[in-house]
Amino acid sequence: MVNGRALRFHLYGINNQNFIMRDEETGSWWQQVSGEAILGPLKGTKLKPVPQDEIAFALWKREQPGGRVLRPDPRVVSLYAKADWETRMRKVPVATRTFDKRLDARELVVGVTLNGRSKAYPMRLLDPASPLLDVVGGVPIVIVTAEDKRSVRAFSRRLDDGKVIELFGRADVVLDSASGSQWDFSGVAVRGPWAGRRLEKVAILRDYWFDWRTYNPQTAIYSAGL
Repeated sequence: MVNGRALRFHLYGINNQNFIMRDEETGSWWQQVSGEAILGPLKGTKLKPVPQDEIAFALWKREQPGGRVLRPDPRVVSLYAKADWETRMRKVPVATRTFDKRLDARELVVGVTLNGRSKAYPMRLLDPASPLLDVVGGVPIVIVTAEDKRSVRAFSRRLDDGKVIELFGRADVVLDSASGSQWDFSGVAVRGPWAGRRLEKVAILRDYWFDWRTYNPQTAIYSAGL
């Protein structure tokens, strides 16, 4: 919905190896990663992001037992990404105007933006550090990986009463140092004095480094041990 009007989008092209959408109503071009119109009558307008998770299906199904699943269309199933898609994509040359050699162009990162500040967390560093405590844009956060070592979520460590908590442990048992309560991967305290309390989720974007860097030019990078 843009200015009270529902727009219909379709794939229109590629910009910096990030796809462009075109809406049928105004003909404006929209950048996938930022949701911003970069050409046409609505240039400069931004779509409102919808919170989303990129997690393993088994984990999602456990959390949402009544959830519905989009079934692939058998007429075009051969066009869907194969299991080795990531491996094949690493061999494809990167076509972008921005090159930053601090990380490999196709390194997968988890990007966080808060209060105008951005930070990239290399996926390979997240599981060994989970729960990873940090501050981005003045917001104390925690990034956690699930038992599958691939599913990632981030939360604010500031509770409703303003208290900032420290967390430690592993994916299956994460505890806070203030009350000793146990927190699960959904950000809910499931055992202990604070059982039932919930952490506020922080939006993340799993992306290739070159793409994240292109649209977040001032991004910092997390380094283990620093």
